[in-house]
Amino acid sequence: MRSFADASKQIQENLNRHVKKYESTLQSDTDSDEDNSNADQLIEEILKQYSEFDRDSVRDAKNALQSSIHSTSCLVCIEAIKKNDAIWSCGTCYVSLHISCVQKWSKDSIFILKQQQDEDPSKDVRLQWSCPNCRTSYEQGQIPSRYLCYCGKETDPKFDPWLTPHSCGEKCGRSLKTGCKHKCILLCHPGPCPPCPQTVQVSCYCQKSSPTTKRCSNSVWSCNTVCGRLLPCGIHTCPNLCHPGSCGSCSKTSIQACFCEKAKEQRPCSSPSWKCGTKCGKLLTCGFHSCDHICHIKGECPPCPLSLIRHCPCGKSDYSLPCTEATPTCGDSCGKLLACESHYCAERCHRGSCPSCLQMITKSCRCGARRKEVQCAKQFTCDVKCKKIRDCRKHPCNKKCCIGDCPHCEQMCGKTLKCKNHKCLSRCHQGPCFPCTNQSQISCSCGETKITIPCGKEKSTKPPKCKKICSSKTVCHHAQHVQHFCHTGSCPPCKQICRNELSCTHACASPCHDNVPVKIEDRNKPVGPWEERGPVFQIRKLPCPPCIEPVPIACLGQHEIFDMPCHEAKPRSCGRQCGRRLACTNHTCERECHRVRHAENDIDAGINCKKCESECTFPRPPGCTHPCEKGCHAGECNVCEVLIKMKCHCGLNNIFAKCSELNLCRSEADFLSCKDQCPKILQCGHRCQELCHEGACSPISQCKKKVKLTCSCKRKREEFRCFNINDKENPVKCDAECAKVREEILHSKLKCDAKNKEEDIYSKREAEIFEKQLLEGGKRKKRSRKKEVEDVEETWLSKYKMYLLIISVLSAVIIGYILCIYV
Repeated sequence: MRSFADASKQIQENLNRHVKKYESTLQSDTDSDEDNSNADQLIEEILKQYSEFDRDSVRDAKNALQSSIHSTSCLVCIEAIKKNDAIWSCGTCYVSLHISCVQKWSKDSIFILKQQQDEDPSKDVRLQWSCPNCRTSYEQGQIPSRYLCYCGKETDPKFDPWLTPHSCGEKCGRSLKTGCKHKCILLCHPGPCPPCPQTVQVSCYCQKSSPTTKRCSNSVWSCNTVCGRLLPCGIHTCPNLCHPGSCGSCSKTSIQACFCEKAKEQRPCSSPSWKCGTKCGKLLTCGFHSCDHICHIKGECPPCPLSLIRHCPCGKSDYSLPCTEATPTCGDSCGKLLACESHYCAERCHRGSCPSCLQMITKSCRCGARRKEVQCAKQFTCDVKCKKIRDCRKHPCNKKCCIGDCPHCEQMCGKTLKCKNHKCLSRCHQGPCFPCTNQSQISCSCGETKITIPCGKEKSTKPPKCKKICSSKTVCHHAQHVQHFCHTGSCPPCKQICRNELSCTHACASPCHDNVPVKIEDRNKPVGPWEERGPVFQIRKLPCPPCIEPVPIACLGQHEIFDMPCHEAKPRSCGRQCGRRLACTNHTCERECHRVRHAENDIDAGINCKKCESECTFPRPPGCTHPCEKGCHAGECNVCEVLIKMKCHCGLNNIFAKCSELNLCRSEADFLSCKDQCPKILQCGHRCQELCHEGACSPISQCKKKVKLTCSCKRKREEFRCFNINDKENPVKCDAECAKVREEILHSKLKCDAKNKEEDIYSKREAEIFEKQLLEGGKRKKRSRKKEVEDVEETWLSKYKMYLLIISVLSAVIIGYILCIYV
């Protein structure tokens, strides 16, 4: 096992190695920043001579040169490109990459394409690879195998500190891309070549001006005079200024005739040939039909098409008939090949298109998974979903009846790129995503100094150094801070005097305390020594310290005045008694010195003084036994408001009266009356008519209630006063009319009894007859005509007795049937 000393030594060596690597990285970043600034100045000086050229082309060349020089990171491995590394430059976007990274990139791309070709040999896959930045396609034979300089003349160029890295130091010599035959005269350089600076003798577009000396890249020019060349119409000339290319069509108009010369109209010179849209209408040579051609060239019309040799619809028979006769059908079978291209039309020779093939054949679906007997003209597709994996190697095809031509995966990749800022916008694919092509800018704190870096290196790249005065706003309340250079991170703490106005209107004399580091204590105990953490500080804005300016303050009760510090300048109790006169005017406040509120003057007590708790010392009025409710007070006592509960004379109601009112009342008998009617009953049985009173009720001789009396037969009725009939016989007697009425009632009662008795006998007899008929089977015997029929007055019962009997019998049968079912 290793000892502790060996392990510590190895850890220290690794730490030193990483520190040296980090320092070299910082040094290389500083050197690259200086080189980039020098390269920008050199590009500005070189392109300053190209002010006569097209500004767009010069600007594009400048941007391409700057991007190729400043791109110090490989887009494949996202590592810095050093000055002595072997690189490869794209011929389209001129981005520089490690040659080993490009070789690996291209081989991986071709390997993926070969896998796709092996899985589906029917698919034609072109083996190409593309640039990681601009996606320009390259053939398999264009994979870089040698490290060349920028112009491609020297292999494995050596690093020279006096030359541009990765260049040979000779003339570029590459053919310019402006269409001229000259070559680039700059030294071997990265990026595209600038426009051609050679001078040539060239004339303007219209060739009217004499040749002028121009730069080769800007050799085409306009003399700004009228072109004057003859237009295609052959009449007018070109009115435009000297321009490149051929002249356009003539924009002027003229009167022109159509082909048949029947119509004329104003038309553009650029389209002299036109048709009027009317039929020719001339009689053909057959003498029966007219020409149907629309506005044709003047001359003879074509022959009548019906007078030529005609064929039957199936094409098996030929006919030479007059044009007035229709072409007949031959009567043979049609025999044309149907749309299925396997069967022939079996119908007789007919006009029009042949119908679809209706023969039933066994067909296989497109993918060959199912077979079914269907009509020949119909296409059979099954519902089997393709389970093959698409080219992304992640998602299935899921296409019904697929024949193997699975479409490309159309879903978006959506994976997060290595930059951790963007997602892959390509369609779903295999292998790693292409590097992020975006670039980010890092600026100093003030934003004046900026550098461009590949996306994803924002955290590992230090902000550029800036030598300007820091322009950041102060984080404290002061308008300006002490001047210092632009820096990263927060500004140093402010050391100016605070001078904030405190709540006491004094100014704070302490140093600025808007951003003070405060130590945060972690109350969680560490589990062991490996979890011990150092102190944690947090920047906070501290409040101003207390003001210590001396201020004169009076005590709460305004008894004395003394000086106190401003932050403690609050009224306090002096320890004496308040001594203010209470509202009773008999005593004073016994509380310790306190703040008096809402006092009318300096003598009387306020609302917060201690209330007088003594009892009233004034004598009570005569007859009152209740104490005074006000307690100790000034002036006379209030009237006693205590309620006394008493029963009225009749004993039904309760009477409540104030003590003061009861003492002032003269007659207690009138006071105890509830003013309701007396509820007592007299001997005559009527209620007492007097109001609630004291003592016995009135005698029955004074009762004036009305009483109704009737005779013994209750026909006569008369009214009397109660006091008139007390202890006397009934004064109402029956008369002769009463006797007559009694006889009539008795006679009608006897007559009604006899009639009811006859009806009972008749109904009983009818019931016996009906029962007899039911027992004999429902047959009725004919009545003897000789039998005498008694005339009986018909009643309601005799009229509807038959229906009643039928209903009663049916109800009895139904009830019995129901009982039998449930039992």
